[in-house]
Amino acid sequence: MRKVKWILGLGALALIFNVSWQLSACEIVNAELRDDLVDLAAQGGVRIGLKPPTTDESLRAAILQKAQGYGITLQPDQVTVRHIHGIPNIYLAVDYEQRVGLPGFWYVLHFSPSSQRAEDLD
Repeated sequence: MRKVKWILGLGALALIFNVSWQLSACEIVNAELRDDLVDLAAQGGVRIGLKPPTTDESLRAAILQKAQGYGITLQPDQVTVRHIHGIPNIYLAVDYEQRVGLPGFWYVLHFSPSSQRAEDLD
């Protein structure tokens, strides 16, 4: 009976560890993508005159490439590119879902990283 308790306890611990690992991996990837959105929206070269303004399509393509590098599959319609009061001020947002798997069960996490806070848009 004691061995059964140990085996069940270790199984539960392994399940908790697995789920925690998947959740933390999703959160870390989301934070990395959010940082990339902030960097892309900054348009540093445009602000100091070294580069011409980036088009919406090239920003979308760059975001899709960054997301793919993190293992996130996105479609172009999941990426929002909005100009705020002129060309250098750009708002970028992504809306996607990641699945966390358990034995016989999938849980879907919804993420919406953006380059700015929503209250900054007004």
